[in-house]
Amino acid sequence: MKKILVLPVVVLATSVLLAACGNDEAVTDKSSETTAVVNEGQTSAESGNTAGQDATGGDYTTAVDGYRTFAIQQIDEFVKETEKFTDAVKAGDLETAKSLYAPARMYYERIEPVAEALGDLDPNIDARDGDVEAADWRGFHRIEKALWEDNTTKGMEEYADTLLSDAKLLRAKVETMDIDASLMVTGAVELLNEVSSSKVTGEEERYSHTDLYDFAANVEGAREIYNLLKDDLAVKDKDLNQQIADRFDALEKELAPFKDGAGYVSYEKLTDADVRTLSQNLDALAEPLSNMGQVLGV
Repeated sequence: MKKILVLPVVVLATSVLLAACGNDEAVTDKSSETTAVVNEGQTSAESGNTAGQDATGGDYTTAVDGYRTFAIQQIDEFVKETEKFTDAVKAGDLETAKSLYAPARMYYERIEPVAEALGDLDPNIDARDGDVEAADWRGFHRIEKALWEDNTTKGMEEYADTLLSDAKLLRAKVETMDIDASLMVTGAVELLNEVSSSKVTGEEERYSHTDLYDFAANVEGAREIYNLLKDDLAVKDKDLNQQIADRFDALEKELAPFKDGAGYVSYEKLTDADVRTLSQNLDALAEPLSNMGQVLGV
């Protein structure tokens, strides 16, 4: 098994998250830090607030509408691909289930801030062994362990059904949650924090070693948020806008050699130097991205 590096970028990413959120309460656990932005019983219009209108008065309606559209598109595909995956698990088709596992997860990883804002849905779908009580552990990683460590689909039928049910619940709830520019900016930083804390270390996909799929999807999700806000950012700080764009390009360039067809190579194939370079590029992106929220006033 590849030696796992725990690199300094984890510390930086935590600092980044603090800077992006702007208050100490932002470093509480996932569910408590994001649940406050959710109104599961109302749309933005029903709550009496203009979509995208932040407390600072900035109007990011176009960006917010774009992000909601993106999130819904990704979750629609996530539900479809998760159903294919869970069907293979229930059919006992081990190799097909393995081949569908990481691609299905990419749709989820791109919009993970949305799921994290919806209470228990993120841990139900994405908790790793040890993240929750053993009796409560379910979702992708519970099945991942069976597929790769135990090399079987046996006993996973109920977990497969529950995973698909949770995916469909995520799709239903995204229609009625409040999204604003603050959630978007914080979400972009959280996506990079996810990479630094569990993807770049090889911890996330500890059985399948498909970490690069998650890594790439988190970066793509963060870039989508930046793309939706970059015109507003360019007006306020042209240099910061260009710096973020350049560093996204650099990180994606470093990921490119590890592509394998439509997917990515096993994380075990990366050398320590490869991991270090990815970490350094992630570090270089995280710092300016953390300043985006302050410049935009969200």
